This record gives sequence, structure tokens and C-alpha cells, in this order.
Amino acid sequence: MLSADLTAFVLTLKLALLSTFILLIIGTPIAWWLARTNWRFRFLVEAMVALPLVLPPTVLGFYLLILLGANGPLALLGGGTLAFSFTGLVFGSVIYSMPFVIQPLQDAFQAAGKRPLEVAATLRASPWDRFFTVAIPLARPGFITAAVLGFAHTIGEFGVVLMIGGNIPGQTQVLSIAIYDHVESLDYTSAHLLSGGLLVLSFILLAAVYASNKRFRVLKL
Repeated sequence: MLSADLTAFVLTLKLALLSTFILLIIGTPIAWWLARTNWRFRFLVEAMVALPLVLPPTVLGFYLLILLGANGPLALLGGGTLAFSFTGLVFGSVIYSMPFVIQPLQDAFQAAGKRPLEVAATLRASPWDRFFTVAIPLARPGFITAAVLGFAHTIGEFGVVLMIGGNIPGQTQVLSIAIYDHVESLDYTSAHLLSGGLLVLSFILLAAVYASNKRFRVLKL
């Protein structure tokens, strides 16, 4: 049982790290666009990004299962089935944790304001230079918050990963599902061990975010 729990722990870390990396890559340009655009229908994109916040995980997981399943659109287009696979878990985790990454990034870009970018433009900095040397450093607290929240939220997923990944040891059984298995089998000792570990890890991650943001605010003053 200890070996299975260790495997679930490693799989969960792998899922959280990979999902967070992908979310930062695709979430940064989306957040930048949302923070800068004046498009009148921007709220529709913001609503789509925030949708996982209000949808029950089982609802989102069900539709992702339809999408990724053997008879889903992806399979019919020749992409094969991703349901009940680690790749499917990554796909679902990216969708489910998207608002926890994009919203902090968007807030950070908006808080940075336009003035520093305008000053950089007067110094003949290109748009790419202004983005990477001005916008990104100013938005550093947002990136830290986004990375930690995305990582922590992925670790705590249950409904979505269970719907699209099932409970396959060594392949799709993550920590949250392993805890559920222990409780279902009345093995409360193992459930306490895993749950307590996640509780401590979540607290440390959140404390690190608040401490980092506080330090950044002090440095700005």
C-alpha cells in the first residue's frame, strides 16, 4: 500500500508540474491580451476563462470525458482517445486550473499600468523588449501567485481527474483518489497520512505566496 501511495504522490507531482508549466505558457499571452485589449466583448472571454470556478467538477469532467472519449470529436478527427490516460489528466487539469493562473496574471499586468511601457517605448524599445524587460518583471508577483495556485489546485483535484482518468494505479490514480480509496476501505491511518501531508503542503505554498507578495510590496515602497 505504501508503494502505491508513493506512486500516486509522484504521479500527482508530475501532473501538477506539467499542468502548471503548460498553463503559464498559454495563460501568459491570454492574460496579457485581456489586460490590454479594449475589445467590447472581452467579458465573454473572461467568462469562459472563469467558467471552471462555478461549474461542478463532475459537470466539467463529464464533458471532457465526452470530448476525449472513444466516440468523442477528438477521436472522430483521428486524434485517438485521451480518456483514462495521463495525457487526458493533463488536458483536464489545464482546463480546470486555468482561471487560477490567468486571473492572477491578468491582475498583475493591469496593476503594472501602461506608463512604464510608454516610457520604454520612448526609449525605442520594441514591443517584445517592453514585454519581456518591463511587463514581465513588474508582474512577477502575479507569476508567483499564478504558479503556486495552479500547482496547488492541480494537486487537490478530484472530480475532474476521476471522471476523465478513472482510478488506474500507476497511470491515473493521483493522491486525491488514493485518499478516497483509503477512506472507502476504512483505512483511516493511510488517509490521515496523505491528507495531512497535502494540508501541510497547501499551507506552505500559500504562506510562500503571501510572504513573497509582501516582500515585493515592501521593495516597491
